[in-house]
Amino acid sequence: MKNVWGGSVRMSFFDKVKQGATDAAKKAQQTVEITKLKTQISSKEKEIEKHYNLIGEAVYAARLAGNAAQSEAEVADLCEGITSIKEEIVQIEQKINEARNEKECVCGKVVLADTKFCSVCGHKFYEA
Repeated sequence: MKNVWGGSVRMSFFDKVKQGATDAAKKAQQTVEITKLKTQISSKEKEIEKHYNLIGEAVYAARLAGNAAQSEAEVADLCEGITSIKEEIVQIEQKINEARNEKECVCGKVVLADTKFCSVCGHKFYEA
């Protein structure tokens, strides 16, 4: 006969403590990963801001020169750069959702990754 402090009860307690520590470590790792990804997004947003400033400078310089068309090629390249950076931000945001075990619905609502239907719009998620 085992007492209250016997083997299986004690092991269960220590297993729970061990599992809690493991879960805390995973959560800390997830937080570090998400923070790194958010820092990347912030950096990308600063790049976009620089592109906007360069567009303004190019347009202004062309206007001063009396030839507004002079800046078209440079502005087009900068606009393409902004589009590319915004696509990179979307990819990073997807990585954040994956790290959080989430996905985004077509309506924009973020739900848990194993959700079958969106609670806002009713969209059905199909498994890949």
